[in-house]
Amino acid sequence: MTLLDPASDQELLDRLTEAGFRRSQRFLYRPSCPGCRACVPTRIEVAAFRPGRSFRKVLKRNRDLRASERPARATDEQFFLFRRYITSRHGDGGMAEMGWRDYVDMVEEVGPSTKLVELRDEDGRLVGASLTDYTATGLSGVYKFFEPDEPERSLGTFIILWHVERARELGLPFVYLGYWIADCRKMAYKRRFRPLQVLEGGRWVRRDVLGCEDL
Repeated sequence: MTLLDPASDQELLDRLTEAGFRRSQRFLYRPSCPGCRACVPTRIEVAAFRPGRSFRKVLKRNRDLRASERPARATDEQFFLFRRYITSRHGDGGMAEMGWRDYVDMVEEVGPSTKLVELRDEDGRLVGASLTDYTATGLSGVYKFFEPDEPERSLGTFIILWHVERARELGLPFVYLGYWIADCRKMAYKRRFRPLQVLEGGRWVRRDVLGCEDL
């Protein structure tokens, strides 16, 4: 684990993100458990990614949404959406008791290039957000949350697709998805974003099909 100085540590954030680390507030971490390789860093190859039929349907269903990249500052509007999302999706998890001050710390204790991406519909209503690190090699979604009462939109998938397209526009080669754990049902979605790279033995290698037998 490494402590990040938001004022001066962009190079450190770039280097450690490339090395498979993740950020939580001002800390950069990477699990390292003796005899265990369950937490596998993953990233999408932007140039090679082509949305299939199901992804194209998600893009079509959300074509009314507009994204804005803002400074990482907490707002009441974001917090209310965050609380609805946590209560609906992760009510039994470690974040279930997070209050306003906890949310402010999560959003505002950030890296030097972190932004808060907001997604709004045609009425200006906030329906999704992502706290995202912009690094030298790609975009890394630190935490995403979205409107839980509109499952038909598949907003979690759309937020990732938006990151892929935005990385393409910025000329960045990767979108970092964080860790994949074979036995964790909530992480299974990451296998759909192909071609996917995983970090093995200090090297990023492509895994077109990601399953337990590949690790």
